[in-house]
Amino acid sequence: MKKPATIGMLALALVTGSVLAQTMLPKLAVKKTYKVGFAQTESNNPWRLAETKSMQDEAKKLGYQLVYTDAAGSTAKQVADVRSMIAQKVDAIFLPPREDKPLAPVVAEARKAGIPVILIDRNIDPKLSKAGTDYVTFIGSNFIMQGQRVADWLVKNAGGKTNIIELEGTTGSSPANDRKKGFDDVIAKNPKFKIVASQTGDFSRDKGRQVAETLLQAHPEANVIYAHNDEMAIGAVSALQAAGKTPGKDVLVLSIDGGKEAVQMVVDGKINYVVESNPRFGPVAFKTLQDYAAGKKFPAKVVLSDRDYNPENAKEGLPGAY
Repeated sequence: MKKPATIGMLALALVTGSVLAQTMLPKLAVKKTYKVGFAQTESNNPWRLAETKSMQDEAKKLGYQLVYTDAAGSTAKQVADVRSMIAQKVDAIFLPPREDKPLAPVVAEARKAGIPVILIDRNIDPKLSKAGTDYVTFIGSNFIMQGQRVADWLVKNAGGKTNIIELEGTTGSSPANDRKKGFDDVIAKNPKFKIVASQTGDFSRDKGRQVAETLLQAHPEANVIYAHNDEMAIGAVSALQAAGKTPGKDVLVLSIDGGKEAVQMVVDGKINYVVESNPRFGPVAFKTLQDYAAGKKFPAKVVLSDRDYNPENAKEGLPGAY
């Protein structure tokens, strides 16, 4: 079994793509301290809170000034937040784009203003914005592989349960797009399984609960719920209990993220399987910034290694969950 590890330990576990020339990107001088922007998407769930704390803790440790903003779930506000950072002439910007298309123009604006951007945890549509040209690199998990891993586990452990409700993440976000593709592609190759309904729950616990309640009523034959994140999975557990069903037994519940609350539910048998998506980006993000200033070249993606939690290992892995 893979032991829990911090994101700093895993940072360069796997890199994909060839090293980029990066000749069009703004230069970053080597300095003792930097003024760095971090444009967070929202702060309405434990994953985002853990990510923000990791970034703030690492900036404080290094003695850097962190210009922090919270878009509160608004793509338009996140665009405005990045523009504000450009106006403040920060040295660099860390950006988890809430949606993969609307943030591309403002990334280009930062480049034109001489400010390098490093994408973390969410990517931008590669047709609109290029690593090595518009931004330095993307640091994060392989979202497609995460969805594939959930589907692979289901295929092997379904126990005859084959009718799936899929709770999708925020429409237009790279995790939602890729976690859906990875999962759906595997399911499509296994014809005994059927996705009976698929609808966005916007990565939100309450909306996930509401959508799960509606879809369970419309599809009483459903006996599997795959949620693109823990928050929606936890909401689905509540919906199942309200419907008089036993989560984890009557209906399998599958998730991605690996927060402590969800992992505890795996221990308790209410959630069956979780693939981790570690939020502790601070150490690797700031190390990437320092290496970029020192002239290091990066591939288009720096892909992190994520563990998983199942009934056999969840109790042992619980202390390492965020």
